[in-house]
Amino acid sequence: MNIPETKFPRIVVIGGGFAGISFIKKLEKAKVQIVLFDRHNYHTFQPLLYQVSTAGLEPDSIAYPLRKIFRKNHDFHFRMAEVLKIDTESNTIFTAIGTLRYDYLVIATGTRTNFFGNESIAENSMPMKTVPQALDIRSLMLQNIEKADITTNAIERKQLLNFVVAGAGPTGVELAGALAEFRKGILENDYPELDEDEMNVHLIEGLDRVLPPMSKQASKKAQEFLEKLGVKIHLETFISGYDGKTVTTKDGKRFETATFIWAAGVTGALINGIDGEALVERANRYKVDAFNQINGFSNIFALGDIALMTSEEYPKGHPQVAQPAIQQGKHLGENFKRIFKGEKMKPFNYFDKGTMATVGRNKAVVDIGKLHFGGAIAWFLWMFVHLWFLVGFRNRVITFFNWTYSYINYDRAARLIIRPFKRG
Repeated sequence: MNIPETKFPRIVVIGGGFAGISFIKKLEKAKVQIVLFDRHNYHTFQPLLYQVSTAGLEPDSIAYPLRKIFRKNHDFHFRMAEVLKIDTESNTIFTAIGTLRYDYLVIATGTRTNFFGNESIAENSMPMKTVPQALDIRSLMLQNIEKADITTNAIERKQLLNFVVAGAGPTGVELAGALAEFRKGILENDYPELDEDEMNVHLIEGLDRVLPPMSKQASKKAQEFLEKLGVKIHLETFISGYDGKTVTTKDGKRFETATFIWAAGVTGALINGIDGEALVERANRYKVDAFNQINGFSNIFALGDIALMTSEEYPKGHPQVAQPAIQQGKHLGENFKRIFKGEKMKPFNYFDKGTMATVGRNKAVVDIGKLHFGGAIAWFLWMFVHLWFLVGFRNRVITFFNWTYSYINYDRAARLIIRPFKRG
């Protein structure tokens, strides 16, 4: 691997998500060599993936080149490759393009979709963790509506216009709301031969309320918003399988659908080579201390979704969302500066800035401490926060323009089947 030798400490970072980029940015002027590995050459703003999948935004609105982010970093190197294994004895990583030794290793690989061992769901459903997957959902959605517009078979049309989303966390709620708004704003104008009432959006959740991680007030308000949009909510319902045509549940329900989106769970994206006491198997996360050091290692750290840092306040670890990842990345960067100065590291303390989810136009819910509210104010706050945390000025401008256009015209301009989806 053609990484130049260096007299400075070499820090290898695996993963260009929120945690990884926050960490590297903090070391912009530090006398270190940083090597970043990621399977993609861009950072993805995952909170807005659902807008790409529902034709609200183009992918370049939420993706940003990793090399461009770190242009000002001294001795920074990016390699687009998958890391296959870690040898902790020799301080070496094995990748698809070769091996590399490290002085320090920072793992920020995030999560992958969890199908809970159900092969039929894994094979036939549509996950949404990456930009390509979001584009596949967009293409499939639009392709199925186009097919429904020309078919004369009523049963086939019903299946093509039935959209089922599994999981009523923030991603599932936002997806369902966006699909319902697509029906309301686009179907009657672009497809006059189709009846708006023929398109149905189902949201299935195993627990007894939508948005389980948020407050009960937020859950209640979000459910009201969804139902007002016409989303059919099925609580305390567990999915048993999907064969590509029919979603079946454990209590005997059947949903005939050609579009089944799986947003029901994630699991840690682990790398071979670190196990034993360092790995919490039930969560698929690395056990870390208050300094984000993986148990049993002094020079290997984990950040964000892949890290399990427990405390009295967070006995199951921090929530697997953007803010803990960003804060841990920044804090570890500061701790590395202390390490290089010969100072002691400081423990991490998470500052909960609140949780929010949007359901649709002028409809969102927000939890900030003991404050819970929803509606238009929450929606504008959601928009501002997401614009603020987008990486890159261009991305913010494009996204703001798209949202303004959609707000004024009730339109979704990205209704393009650029890359037709074909299963298998």
